[in-house]
Amino acid sequence: MLLVERVTVEILGTAILSDVDIEVQDGEVLAVLGPSGSGKTTLLRTIAGLQPPTRGTLRWDGEDLARVPVENRGFGLMFQDYALFPHQSIGANVAFGLRMQRRPVAEIDARVSEVLDWVGLPAYADRRITNLSGGEQQRVALARALAPAPRLLMLDEPLGSLDRILRERLIVELRQLLVDHSITAVYVTHDQEEAFTIADRLLVLRDGTVAQEGTPESVYRQPVDEWTARFLGFRNIVRADVTEGTARTSWGSFPTQHERPGSFTLVIPPDAIELDPNGAVRGIVDSRVFRGGHHVLGVSVTGETILDVEIVGPPPEIGAEIKLRVTNAVVL
Repeated sequence: MLLVERVTVEILGTAILSDVDIEVQDGEVLAVLGPSGSGKTTLLRTIAGLQPPTRGTLRWDGEDLARVPVENRGFGLMFQDYALFPHQSIGANVAFGLRMQRRPVAEIDARVSEVLDWVGLPAYADRRITNLSGGEQQRVALARALAPAPRLLMLDEPLGSLDRILRERLIVELRQLLVDHSITAVYVTHDQEEAFTIADRLLVLRDGTVAQEGTPESVYRQPVDEWTARFLGFRNIVRADVTEGTARTSWGSFPTQHERPGSFTLVIPPDAIELDPNGAVRGIVDSRVFRGGHHVLGVSVTGETILDVEIVGPPPEIGAEIKLRVTNAVVL
């Protein structure tokens, strides 16, 4: 188990991480999600031992890692650029860490064959790196990171250079591989969908501090504040006065299950708004985007606010006046 306690990292007097606490259980996949500059890579480098913390402690199964060199931590690290050796075969690339450990040749060959099979590249050991696609190179880099059987696997934006369709396929495969082999992992990304797909538990970083932590579903369904909600992709955010089960907003009034009266910020998921001729929210369709199984409408409300609305079935025309019913709203 990895335990990070009140870790602060300061570089040239600037705090990159501030009092970060993390616990990663054996076999758990933690996704660290945040925008550029939030401290994600610095956190990974600190866990790996490449960046010493200014304050705080890191422990693995109770052992303080402060005096444990990078090469003795038993952690694997995979970067976005893969850093493969183009002049070597796939097998030689995957075997790199094992050779550094001075493993017997027969053991190395068996392990290379095993992890290449894990990543869907059986019998690829003798091929050249230069003959591979981007997705195949990503698999080789993953196999190389897995070959020494790291007790913690760390992945820094590993799919960032791939196209969207390939990313969507590989992230599902990677999740299944980690689960099937009970691999403890920390996965760093700025992409919300990647984080939701890969993680058992999600940690959102903002300006070097932990903004929110929880299961992907709990973080999505109950963002802790407006910044987190907007970072997760929600645009339907409005102030509301809540009394007797009714939320009164500049868009209109609608029922809410929130019992405590007062002034709150509401987040309304796009799929929690429906077309309804009797709806309390009036708007004009400004845009519509086809997303395969549904359309996303941009609806102008009160002349300036644009709501995102997901519509299954034939969408209204651009410029049409519509009425909407809110079925669910998250109170921040």
